[in-house]
Amino acid sequence: MKNTRSIRVLVVDDSLLFREVISRGISSDPLIEVAARAGDPFEARDELLRVRPDVMLCDVQMPKMNGIEFIRRLLPQYAIPVIVVSGVTETVFEAMNAGAVDFEAKPDMNSPGSVQHFLEQLIVKIKNAAQAKIIAPVQPAMTAGSAVWPGNGIKGSALSLKERLIVIGASTGGTEAIASVINALPPDMPGIIIVQHIPPVFSRMFSERLNLSSALSVKEAEDGDLVVPGKVLVAPGDKQVSVRRIGGQYRLECASGAKVNGHCPSVDVLFESAAKAAGAQVIGVLLTGMGYDGAKGLLALRRKGARTIGQDEATSVVYGMPKAAYELGAVEKQAALPAIPRLLLSMLQ
Repeated sequence: MKNTRSIRVLVVDDSLLFREVISRGISSDPLIEVAARAGDPFEARDELLRVRPDVMLCDVQMPKMNGIEFIRRLLPQYAIPVIVVSGVTETVFEAMNAGAVDFEAKPDMNSPGSVQHFLEQLIVKIKNAAQAKIIAPVQPAMTAGSAVWPGNGIKGSALSLKERLIVIGASTGGTEAIASVINALPPDMPGIIIVQHIPPVFSRMFSERLNLSSALSVKEAEDGDLVVPGKVLVAPGDKQVSVRRIGGQYRLECASGAKVNGHCPSVDVLFESAAKAAGAQVIGVLLTGMGYDGAKGLLALRRKGARTIGQDEATSVVYGMPKAAYELGAVEKQAALPAIPRLLLSMLQ
């Protein structure tokens, strides 16, 4: 984000009222300017060419053409960061797959508190998106159901799998990055815990979507869940998640708590607890995201002898979190996103 001028935003929504609410709300920030508004994708196309905005906010359900198809057609021609503003439905993940960089759920318009929270979150995401780069959707080297994964799975006993632990953190651009990693892994993996900065409710939808596409069993984490081989646990969107070793087993604690590094769940909370609970038995992976959450936690893991991976700049939507970790010396191996599943498997051998 440049400090010399404001971030120019195009607001696209078929509701005149909602366009007005968004425009007034985000314009309250001195670094954001509403450059134009549009009621459908065809108006939006004309405004894009006219005002050349830095970020576009786009609804999913619109007349003439839905937002997902619009994004899919738009980005190859006009590489602009898109934030999807939608109701609470799984269509947001389709939009992310089409190339959007982030999303935010529409508020309850009858609740001033809900609207205010929505606008505050949207302002933060606009500033993040202004620094994002548009990356073509990644096709993983292997997908669930493939006959052979790199290395033909993990060599080792069930006991060694039970002892090992994989922790993954991500933020902006992370839903698609996580999916590309998880979908390329075989079912015989150690237990995996994920923190993605994501709103409540969407974390459950994200888990269910991953469960359908992956060879692993994926669910939204609950307090007291055991971390076992072949299972992926995704942190709820409003809980801090940590892992403890109790009686030879890894067990999750999910609890309401203050934000850490501006986030709940926080990657640092998970990574630091994993360093204490499992030390050298952990592999920590830090993917695309704005800010520095996870950097200190990844360093704590490395100091305990854990293996650590950071996504590289070229394939990160926002090279913020992995960059902060790299500069701290927390990243043992830096890799392009498509190479991370194979690297994970090689570290487990």
